[in-house]
Amino acid sequence: MTTPANVLRTSIGDYPLGECRLAVGGRDWAVLYTAAVVTRADESRYLERSANDLPYGVALWPAAIALSHEIALRAVEFRGRRVMELGAGTGLPGIVAASTGAAVVQSDWSELALHVCKLNGERNGARGIAYREDDWAAWTDPARYDWLIGSDILYSHSNHEHLRRIFEGNLAPGGRVLLADPFRAESLLLLEELAAARWGVTHSRWSIGEGADARPVAVYELTPPGSAP
Repeated sequence: MTTPANVLRTSIGDYPLGECRLAVGGRDWAVLYTAAVVTRADESRYLERSANDLPYGVALWPAAIALSHEIALRAVEFRGRRVMELGAGTGLPGIVAASTGAAVVQSDWSELALHVCKLNGERNGARGIAYREDDWAAWTDPARYDWLIGSDILYSHSNHEHLRRIFEGNLAPGGRVLLADPFRAESLLLLEELAAARWGVTHSRWSIGEGADARPVAVYELTPPGSAP
């Protein structure tokens, strides 16, 4: 269910925020966003508007919903673990991870996205979340995480080198990467590179939305070379 919420006033303009309430992992979550993008038609319209400085990072994308469901389904694997959410946007997956008892860091290059991410954490009573404004191309975080998670972050080939460096440098021993993606062709390029470098690549499949407009989303689990099966 979607309802009007409020207006986010920033130095670069005012953005009306809607609120979506959705059920994930047996409980309801309230998520503020600039727009809900589920179908391919939604995405086309939204990207046309984004050309006029609409902040796409603060939309609620189907990949974030799918990743949240996957995390809730695997709650025991996240409990007590250190988690980094890359490109957090509205922050739903990291919030769900925190609800399992994980220690979560949510990062995004956009100050606006992180602001909305924090608002969503507060609205949902999230605990154990830290927030970090960071650019993948200038990444300096030395910490190691049990999980690196992200939703729809592989869409640009220009980011693949930076993301691969983060995957290789920030996973703790035994750590894994969990990425949701709506089967974008560009995303497969990095997944194929990792598979060729002997990373384990498996996936589950989710369908987000209803009827003929439902969007298929893959949730990929990546394990570094040499990790135990």
